[in-house]
Amino acid sequence: MTHPHKDRQDRLAEAARQAEKRRREGLATPEPSLGARLGQIGVLGWTIVVPMLIGVAIGRWLDRTLGTGVFFSAPLIMIGAAIGFWSAWKWMHRP
Repeated sequence: MTHPHKDRQDRLAEAARQAEKRRREGLATPEPSLGARLGQIGVLGWTIVVPMLIGVAIGRWLDRTLGTGVFFSAPLIMIGAAIGFWSAWKWMHRP
């Protein structure tokens, strides 16, 4: 039979080891600077916006050429947004 006092000491010692490990990892890999974070936000924004702008340009060209109003512009904006959001998600979850 184990003693409750011994189990508590073991859990406390393990928690202390984990805290020290996290502290060392935090010192080894510091948080990116504010400028780096703002740069990441900018990259994500452009990753989403550029495919949408390409969709607008192609859609407007097709609509003017074929005289279809916004028949091609609207879906190509949505397709561009989907591609942009997918690209941003992939970029955020890269290893």
